[in-house]
Amino acid sequence: MRVLKFGGTSVGSPESLTRVKDIVCAQEGPSFVVLSAMSGVTNELLQVLEGIKTSNPEGMASSIHVIAQKHQHLIDTIFVDEALRQEALDYVKAVLETLSNLYKTPELPNLYSEVITIGELMSTYVFSKFLQQEGTANACLRATDFMHIANGDNPAIAPVKSALDIVLAKQEQVSVYITQGFVCLDADSKISNLKRGGSDYSATIIGAALDADEVQIWTDIDGFHNNDPRCVDNTRPIAQLTYDEAAELAYFGAKILHPKTVSPVREKGIPVFLKNTFDPESVGTKISDDSTAKGLKAIAAKDGITAINIKSNQMLMAYGFLRKIFEVFEKYETPIDMITTSEIAVSLTIDDVTNLGQITEEIQQYASVTITKEQTIISVVGDSLISEGNSIHIFSILETIPVRMISYGGSTNNISVLVDTTHKIQALQQLNTALFETENI
Repeated sequence: MRVLKFGGTSVGSPESLTRVKDIVCAQEGPSFVVLSAMSGVTNELLQVLEGIKTSNPEGMASSIHVIAQKHQHLIDTIFVDEALRQEALDYVKAVLETLSNLYKTPELPNLYSEVITIGELMSTYVFSKFLQQEGTANACLRATDFMHIANGDNPAIAPVKSALDIVLAKQEQVSVYITQGFVCLDADSKISNLKRGGSDYSATIIGAALDADEVQIWTDIDGFHNNDPRCVDNTRPIAQLTYDEAAELAYFGAKILHPKTVSPVREKGIPVFLKNTFDPESVGTKISDDSTAKGLKAIAAKDGITAINIKSNQMLMAYGFLRKIFEVFEKYETPIDMITTSEIAVSLTIDDVTNLGQITEEIQQYASVTITKEQTIISVVGDSLISEGNSIHIFSILETIPVRMISYGGSTNNISVLVDTTHKIQALQQLNTALFETENI
């Protein structure tokens, strides 16, 4: 069994969905396909949600119309079988009518997830009917029937496996199973989600539950690149990464992969392949336990970082000061990315400022707090990078850029620096030139 996940751009047009069909039908043996919503649909659903919350039926109706038109065009283009075309249209119409009726229940528990997971319901149903038209036997499964995820940060695979086994036992044996990415049930069995980009995570959770031979993540780029192609010219894809390297790159800004993607499959040694829907013959990137080379592999940048400096004379030689700080962040479920300490100060970074006001208010009871926004973490990643004697040259490469914080040694695979976002592109380009073009390291 192979698990194949396709993102929003891969299912975003009639032409791209036809490519997805061709890729799925070319697989040997059974496949389990995980789909995102059509590109742009989730953003429109967020506008629908805003319309519900602000009592703006006109704005809500406008976004629903956009969603309806996108699906109408898709269905009208890919279907030649009139009966299947009408089934697809009727389903989309029914789903959007349900969405419209949510306006009447603005206090509905889990309203956010009820709204933003609708796009995946429509894309999977339409694709299932498309495969049926093309003569490929398939079953469209509801993710909420088996994706029971009590803890999204550390999902238990056993409940998913048990529920999935029951669902599959009730199905006639087919060559392709299809389900929604991103969608799950929470600890209270209420509809929830795995956050933006979570379809990757869905795929590896399902892959682990199925003991799959491999998981394929299909997107619009041919694997991990050695630098950010949006900021640096002439980047190149990386053929092989370890689970640790891929996890570091994803967490620290490489947008091609959800940060938690590799965690469900690494214990079972299930390889993950990153492939390009629009260039399926490209090699892409294989993520596994195999390490082909030590040292530098890639550079990633994570924007939207807020730096927090906490200073107190009480910290000097005081036990428990750091514990008090960490307990505040734990209380507000806010993870810390980087941290450095001195005798009287702690500097740390976060990327989630939802509860920054409450965090600051509590810490200010015993320390002064300074906040700096619009920061970027730049990470240099590679297998056993820290043990490479030349890794120290990274800092001399950035000598013309003000570096606010350095993380060195916390992971053997990652060296990170914090810079103002205005220096991000310059830093990425200087590192690229020195590390990849002149091969100093």
